[in-house]
Amino acid sequence: METAKEERENKKSKTAGVKKFFSRLRRYPTTYIGFAIVIIFLFIAAFGPMIAPYHYSEQNLAERLQQPSEDNIFGTDQFGRDIYSRVIVGSRDVLTVAGSGTALAVFFGLLLGLFSGYRGGLFDELVMRAMDVILSIPPLLLAMVILFALGPSRFNVILVVGFLYIPMVARVVRSVVLELKTRQFVEAARLRGETSLYILYKEILPNVLPSLAVEASMRFSYSIFLVASLGFLGLGVQPPSPDWGLMVGEARTWFYQAQWVLYFPAGAIALLVVGVGFMSDGLRRMLLPGGVSDAG
Repeated sequence: METAKEERENKKSKTAGVKKFFSRLRRYPTTYIGFAIVIIFLFIAAFGPMIAPYHYSEQNLAERLQQPSEDNIFGTDQFGRDIYSRVIVGSRDVLTVAGSGTALAVFFGLLLGLFSGYRGGLFDELVMRAMDVILSIPPLLLAMVILFALGPSRFNVILVVGFLYIPMVARVVRSVVLELKTRQFVEAARLRGETSLYILYKEILPNVLPSLAVEASMRFSYSIFLVASLGFLGLGVQPPSPDWGLMVGEARTWFYQAQWVLYFPAGAIALLVVGVGFMSDGLRRMLLPGGVSDAG
């Protein structure tokens, strides 16, 4: 009976937590906008090939550089390809590469931050100095050097994005762990004889997750820009893929002749980054202690 009672209390606590979350969410309407934009792009990425009226690589040289019309609502590019179809299908590349790179950074950054902050000592010093070395180099420059060595490909871009943002995630997690490991509930777990892994997983990790969620959303926003920048430089996903950064890079030659070739992929990048930014700001306001108060 006691177990059933505890389960009911846990369910009530979770329900109250969800209600409180959405109650606070209503106070920040831009967060709704951010979530809506991201969800729309996720839907487009999932069903892009079915939504697009043409195949993204279908060429029609007789219709090259045609301005937006009923048949091609975003116009056509230098090869006569439908820009609308390419932007729609290209959302999958951007979200997949940026999202996978961010997930990689969050996973390894979380591990390094947890163990570095909890263990301290020489291990912490070595890890943090290694993170500082990576942080001291401009991300785009370091990404270019690595991709010149490895070669441009979707997989290599994911590795580069993950590698570049591991230090940021690790430092954020470490700073939270340093504060948490002195708390009474952690000391109580030590006195009970719990192992370090148990304390990290059961006591510290749940309290790290709010900060980690905010940091992950911020890194995702930066990852989108980085992936687009690498595509613009020709070091990201390669043609004929409809990568937005690659489309912007190719549009430089034709901008004065057909401005729409640049506007639509660049607008898609800007809209997605703004949406992720709104979402990240809302999460920061609602989840981080010491952030914007309920009265704000």
